[in-house]
Amino acid sequence: MKLAYLDCAAGISGDMMLGALVDAGVGLDRINEAIGSLGLTDCRLVAREVKKHGFRATKISVEYAPEHAHRHLSDILALLERSNLSGRQRDLARRIFSHLAQAEAKVHGTSIEEVHFHEVGAADSIADIVGSAVGWDLLGVDRLVASPVPTGSGTIRIAHGQCSVPAPATAELLRGVPLVSCAIEGEMTTPTGAAILTTLAADFGPLPAMRVETVGLGAGTRDWPSRANLLRLFVGEALDFPPASWEEAPAWIVETNVDDVSGEIVGYCTTRLWEAGALDVFTTAIQMKKNRPGTILSILCREPDLPAIEAVLFEETTTLGVRRWPVQRHVLRRRPHRVETAWGSVEGKIAWTSENSPRFAPEYESCRQLAKEQGIPLLAVYEAAHKAFDPATPDNQEANS
Repeated sequence: MKLAYLDCAAGISGDMMLGALVDAGVGLDRINEAIGSLGLTDCRLVAREVKKHGFRATKISVEYAPEHAHRHLSDILALLERSNLSGRQRDLARRIFSHLAQAEAKVHGTSIEEVHFHEVGAADSIADIVGSAVGWDLLGVDRLVASPVPTGSGTIRIAHGQCSVPAPATAELLRGVPLVSCAIEGEMTTPTGAAILTTLAADFGPLPAMRVETVGLGAGTRDWPSRANLLRLFVGEALDFPPASWEEAPAWIVETNVDDVSGEIVGYCTTRLWEAGALDVFTTAIQMKKNRPGTILSILCREPDLPAIEAVLFEETTTLGVRRWPVQRHVLRRRPHRVETAWGSVEGKIAWTSENSPRFAPEYESCRQLAKEQGIPLLAVYEAAHKAFDPATPDNQEANS
């Protein structure tokens, strides 16, 4: 799958998006051809190389004849219908404008049909959005993930007067999007940039597992004193991580330090922790205050079992406090399985490290009981159980499908 990632460390605007797309290899001539078909007077994109804080990037400017038009959504949709954009390009541009119109309607308390685009209805903003839609289609990416977004701070002047950053429409568009604090004075994320981003992005977070093939850098207009005003676009192939055979299994770690209980108490506490639902229990030798040897008791458990786990620690040790935190973990897909050996049945589990690659793990208690009943070494039972497992049987293959 072809994957893209937007690093919005300096926010996002329409010209930054266009610059990143062109810098990543999208043909500017093809974008200009599409924009030229809109019927806007003498409107075209011009690219030049610039440097921001010493980093090279592509800056896109929109050249157009002066106009005084303030368009409604219907006016812009009519431009799109008369253009020579492909169906996919036209649909994407329509979605971005509609997304923006919904935000404007919400903040002004009106309907989408009555929204009166001001800055966004100008030729340069139309070119930014249509150019981004066309460029994205030409890039041919299947999925876009973006970083959390800074909006900037301070105030800006818009058609409705002075307002705080982010502008009302930008704030509405960024609902549900993770934002990052930034003390830079000024508008780092514009309504146009927010509309493009939230229409295109499937998810927000860190750089996903991918094999990067191209990095495009789009430059913004302003120069920030402490940060390069750049939007980075990573394009490449998604890596299969986690593999399909891995499953998300969130859990919690609970820990406490003790230095005044005996090994017998720790051992008994460990047994009770297992009974309380612990997924794993282990101890670590440590040196505590006044050079006393101590022990860390660490427990991995599911969230519903936290109260019971902590109750055991408080009841069975002298600790005065415990610490806990959530952890992310992956587990292999698995199911119970039984194999037949010369001495009898052995219970265990099949797990898959990758698609169609099962492995069998015998259960200790099942092996121990069989070894005791037959009077044979435990190791012999383990070896026989492993040999008895056939990963190519239809039953095992079906379980993995």
